[in-house]
Amino acid sequence: MKKLLMITFIALSAVVARAQEPEELETAARPEVAARIDAARAAYITERLGLTTEEAERFWPIYREFATKRQELRQQYREARRKGADEKELVDLGLEIRQKELDLEKDYSGRMMQVIPAQKLVRLRHAEQEFTRIILRQIQQRRNQMDRRQDFRERHQERLQHRNN
Repeated sequence: MKKLLMITFIALSAVVARAQEPEELETAARPEVAARIDAARAAYITERLGLTTEEAERFWPIYREFATKRQELRQQYREARRKGADEKELVDLGLEIRQKELDLEKDYSGRMMQVIPAQKLVRLRHAEQEFTRIILRQIQQRRNQMDRRQDFRERHQERLQHRNN
């Protein structure tokens, strides 16, 4: 299991590094990056929940379907914000989407409990949150590293200009 976690974190590091490329490359790589993150998420959650092989085979198709539908709901809100919906509409839409997410979670929780015990389902939300924190932390670390590199380049350029003057 430790090897699985190590491989997952190495893959995540590569994903985060890849996700920080220039925008045109990032756009072209998005499906690949998303697939790598999903694979890392599956490995992480499988390990954190302690899913058996049989449970994992039955659980992941249900979970992926649930995650896709949840993402579609959240996309509705992002599109409304992007289109410039006013605040009242956004509040109403946000509440409506949260209710739909809750209904979706109730439906899929029942389906997932037919595959895994309730104890593992309870740990699912925590594992999802942990994984998200790990990804965000790695992205932030990568950004900080890039900022330091950029600062170094700028200082180096200033020194060169100062020497040449």
